[in-house]
Amino acid sequence: MHPGAIAAVTPDKPAVIMAGSGEVVTYRRLDEESNRLAHLFRSAGLRPGDHIAFMLPNHPLFMAVAWAAHRSGLYYTAVSSRLQADELAYIIDNCEAQVFITAAELAGVAGAITARTPRVRLRLMLDGVADGFDSYEEAVAAQPYTPIADESQGADMLYSSGTTGRPKGVKSRLSHVALEEPGALFKLVSFLFAPGNDSVYLSPAPLYHAAPLRYCMTFQRLGATIVVMERFEPVRYLELVEKYRVTHTQLVPSMFIKMLKLPEEDRLKPDVSSLTCAIHAAAPCPVPVKERMIEWWGPIVHEYYAGTEGNGFLYVGSQDWLAHKGTVGRSLLGTVHICDEEGNDLPPGEHGTVYFADGPRFEYHGDPGKTAAAGDPRGRGWTTLGDIGYLDEDGYLYLTDRRSYMIISGGVNIYPQEAENILSMHPKVADVAVFGIPDEEMGEQVKAVVQPVSPEDAGPGLAAELIAYCRDRLAHYKCPRSVDFRAELPRHPTGKLYKRLLRDEYRPAKS
Repeated sequence: MHPGAIAAVTPDKPAVIMAGSGEVVTYRRLDEESNRLAHLFRSAGLRPGDHIAFMLPNHPLFMAVAWAAHRSGLYYTAVSSRLQADELAYIIDNCEAQVFITAAELAGVAGAITARTPRVRLRLMLDGVADGFDSYEEAVAAQPYTPIADESQGADMLYSSGTTGRPKGVKSRLSHVALEEPGALFKLVSFLFAPGNDSVYLSPAPLYHAAPLRYCMTFQRLGATIVVMERFEPVRYLELVEKYRVTHTQLVPSMFIKMLKLPEEDRLKPDVSSLTCAIHAAAPCPVPVKERMIEWWGPIVHEYYAGTEGNGFLYVGSQDWLAHKGTVGRSLLGTVHICDEEGNDLPPGEHGTVYFADGPRFEYHGDPGKTAAAGDPRGRGWTTLGDIGYLDEDGYLYLTDRRSYMIISGGVNIYPQEAENILSMHPKVADVAVFGIPDEEMGEQVKAVVQPVSPEDAGPGLAAELIAYCRDRLAHYKCPRSVDFRAELPRHPTGKLYKRLLRDEYRPAKS
């Protein structure tokens, strides 16, 4: 149920395989590295409930750092390796980290925040050193490779990706239970996806995000091997499935779309028959995309809806999804309520804010205002991730859009996800964002920003073609009235679109 237990039985089994370099971290090394770092945390004065942070690329020792904090009873914040200095300084200071770990390739941004993060008492750097940092390798080498005496389970405190504003640290209560005790996610994953110690889990996303980090740790509790891609590339992903006989994987819909748009010879050449479970979440999946993935891979496509906050969990398998196309599932954790703006429950089929009741409690660290804003208007303890949706008569949830992205044009509510889903399937579209921009007459009008497959296609001709394509499939008032083009859209590596950044460009600056 943890790396030490696995290492005692199969010490030479790969715990991590890096897809690019081929470097292997065995369970023995994972256990010993995490033990040494745990001892270093204790020698630095950290006790259960204290906090560390680390900013690493998808590195061979990423999981060792996470396990070291977890088995020390600490809170640990994995930080995006793509942040700029101001963003990084905010998170490191806000989470109250006493230890900060990074890698030499990120020395520029990591070194720029020293003066702005005075709570940090120990700074460690992998693969080299820079001013203000100690060598990670030298620091842990002197520590014992056996477990610390007071092991207990810690918890991640991850920050929302900031797609709608300043990132928020999601803090749960420490359980203080023994390291061997399985948590709720372990039980859910074991029940739904049937992994075992012979499973091979391919992780194509950045490990600092909630789902990749938590699922990789869960699969390692079982003694599975995780294959980590340094970055997602569709052809390489399919080749890795064949090479390592991957059984389980987790993706986001944008990865599905990229694979489906590959030339047929590239898409179908690799043998992906070893896959028994392909999980997806994190972003809406257009119905035609999922239909094609199930047709290609078979009924092994599983979807869940949850957030970093952990306040609820919905799930749907392929067969149930085909009977309820477009759903994100039924609740397995937390009771779903759809409410209007006053907090009144709405009947099946009516759109409203999605709330979870009876789920685990959470708080946004150091921000009681944001914590309160996630609660329901009537103070019943229900919480929301900010999504709009509806339930059908069978209790399946369908998401409409983020509450903050809803467009109000001429008094009519428009959910841009509908147009995005349609335009994403156009063969000339690589990526698309739809949002509202100011309109003097209507209040807002629908705008699309498109990343074309071929940059030379960008222009009035393709814009007219896309508007007509959307209008053939959707009510005209829901379709974009204009289309702009970009070489690339601002997406989080996990697939979430930073729509706020695009939308803000079209809004007048506040005086």
